[in-house]
Amino acid sequence: MSETTDCRVDLLSLEEAKEAAESVEMIAAFSELNIFRVLLHRPKTAKALADLLISLLFGGELDDRLRELLIMRIGWVTGSNYEWTQHWRIAREQFGCSEQDLLELRDDWRSSAHFGDDEKTLLAAVDALLEDGTLDADLSKRCLDRFGRNATIELATAVGCWRLVSKLTNALSIPLEEGIASWPPDGRQP
Repeated sequence: MSETTDCRVDLLSLEEAKEAAESVEMIAAFSELNIFRVLLHRPKTAKALADLLISLLFGGELDDRLRELLIMRIGWVTGSNYEWTQHWRIAREQFGCSEQDLLELRDDWRSSAHFGDDEKTLLAAVDALLEDGTLDADLSKRCLDRFGRNATIELATAVGCWRLVSKLTNALSIPLEEGIASWPPDGRQP
């Protein structure tokens, strides 16, 4: 039986989610996350998103730390508590982001002395893609020069992917995982 929460769509029970994930040969660990406990109502959709996330998270062209800054910026700008909160720990523990990295990207990162050219180019691209859906010629050239063709393609794909995830978690009010504090580290919201 499905578990009821404040979520707009009932979460599948852990057992139901694991069975659904197994039916489409999706990595079982994803089925424990609330976002996938919702998405696994549609197993093929959940599998497609999981495969895209895996392709971007592991073995991509974009530097891991930069990718996590990208995800965290999207979580902040879109107001996705779920995405910000999920990646807060992941960014810090697995992908080399400091707390200062994550705090600096919340507001006026452009004037921050903390970030170098790589971070500022990446964050400018994220903001442009979120705001306009495109990179102008100058920003595109800066990304290509700094990161290369494949990482620039990956950057644009990652923005689209995590924007989708952030919008989805907001639209369906997907709850945080049990025992996880909202908007780390200080509860401040966008």
